[in-house]
Amino acid sequence: MRESVEQRHRRILRVVRERESVRVSELAEALGVSVETARRDVAALADVGRLRRLHGTVSWPTAPLNARDARLARRDTPRPADGLVLGMVVPVSDYYYRAVIQGARQAAADVGARLLVGITDYSAERDVQHIATLLSAGVDGLLLAPSWTVGGPTWEEAARFAEPAVPAVLVERRIPLGVPGSHLDRVVSDHAGGAALAVRHLARLGHRRVALLARHTHTRPAVRSGYLSAVRALDLPDDDLSPPPRGPWGHPDDIARERLLALVEAGEVRAALVHTDIDALNLLQWLTAHGVRVPDDFALVCHNDETAALADVPLTSVSPATFAVGEAAVRLLVRRLEDPDAAHSAIEWLPRLVVRESCGAGREPGGSEALSPPSG
Repeated sequence: MRESVEQRHRRILRVVRERESVRVSELAEALGVSVETARRDVAALADVGRLRRLHGTVSWPTAPLNARDARLARRDTPRPADGLVLGMVVPVSDYYYRAVIQGARQAAADVGARLLVGITDYSAERDVQHIATLLSAGVDGLLLAPSWTVGGPTWEEAARFAEPAVPAVLVERRIPLGVPGSHLDRVVSDHAGGAALAVRHLARLGHRRVALLARHTHTRPAVRSGYLSAVRALDLPDDDLSPPPRGPWGHPDDIARERLLALVEAGEVRAALVHTDIDALNLLQWLTAHGVRVPDDFALVCHNDETAALADVPLTSVSPATFAVGEAAVRLLVRRLEDPDAAHSAIEWLPRLVVRESCGAGREPGGSEALSPPSG
């Protein structure tokens, strides 16, 4: 069977990760493909930040650049005629940030700018390294999603970004008021609004209790805030079953799922909002294994829409406007470069609710008479 492009890309990523740095000609030999094919694949992967490409050499995006690589970066960064060179530092190039990067690339291309992307793998040290490299490469401005803790930056962490060497826009990050850098331009998703949208949707379907299971990520505080606002406004109980964080990215575990199952079997809770969509997919499989049918016995809505449609029962999801976030961040940065004295801006994009089978829209929850939705 002929190898697909996606399969070949996975092999490229595996080889580069193992070797850290490899010439394109050597990569082509290792893959058994032509140099032109390898070069085309590398360009596609580099465009979304999954690889770093410098003067015929390919390296893993989180690897720090040495002095030679920094010189190559400057040499390989030709300034477009009458255009700009922008730098972008994000924690990952896949899942949520893939579309953010794509949106930023499209907006940069629209204004004749070039975008260089650095991936940090949630390392604060790599934040500093990539920013230094991009500045050495001569970027005019920066798009930044720093690797702060879930609770937000400390005073010292925020101070490092408060007075950037070039104009900067925060992407999916906020600096609290009163902390250095809180004035910086930023573009974020309104995750709180998205969570509230999901709770209201389930309430309209008749559910008077909605559980929350949220992974410990940068998004969780906003999801929790939106969930609380909605259940209070709708006079629903707080059924947040999210586990305490375990390490940096704690996710719904067996204890949380067992608590949820007990409530389901008691007939008390028949709906949940789950962050992320991967966790919701896992929960769907777990509930099915325990005899709970979705959506007949239980309504499920997830936050994030990367894998939701691929579930056995396609998942209704809160879908953040990730592409639009990347586009808006570039436009805001270009505006700042053109007018340094412009008023600072904070742009929020409200996610949309994508209704699929898992919430049971159009049928009565639990297979019995639907409860009346709350008024107002």
